[in-house]
Amino acid sequence: MWYITSTPWWLRAIFPGGLVWRQKPAEGTVYLTFDDGPHPEITPWVCNLLEAAGHKATFFCIGQNVLRYPQIFERVKAGGHMVGNHTHHHMHGWKVSPQEYLQNVELANSSIGSPLFRPPYGAIKQRQAKLLKRRGYSIIMWSGISADFDVKITGTQAAENSIKHCKPGNILVFHDSEKAYPRLKIALPELLRYMAANGITSQSLDGR
Repeated sequence: MWYITSTPWWLRAIFPGGLVWRQKPAEGTVYLTFDDGPHPEITPWVCNLLEAAGHKATFFCIGQNVLRYPQIFERVKAGGHMVGNHTHHHMHGWKVSPQEYLQNVELANSSIGSPLFRPPYGAIKQRQAKLLKRRGYSIIMWSGISADFDVKITGTQAAENSIKHCKPGNILVFHDSEKAYPRLKIALPELLRYMAANGITSQSLDGR
């Protein structure tokens, strides 16, 4: 599995224009995001940790998971967090046509109802991005990833990845999924302790 945990300029240049990689720096503010939920146990655990620390985050949800666990989806929103679209079936954009991709995103949005969108795997074609932006979606990428999805690393390594990128304006990626949980359960509490010690807070992304 090849990936890098940060997004240098040359990587951003490969992708379509108009994608959001970070927010304008605000003193002491980062943007924690969680992909692939909702999950009946892991998502509430994440919400409890965030809310105990006074943080808000953005959850990019898979449409079929929202339909499967609607109460968990509502729990996320009730906690003051923002929700976003992560396609209906965790679709890989490079493997399907622009029209098929758009249809899958719109299917997900019938239950999610958000202008925020993040492509699974970060895979999106120029034409797909254009179609989504015409429909009013803001396509959210990231500044750094914890790599909690990588079964070959430890939770401590995932924490180190996220702490390295915990800087004002940065968008950080975690996953509230069963695959990621063995690392997430270590990395997220460690990151939150770091944030508390350094006066850093997380806000949800702007859905307007």
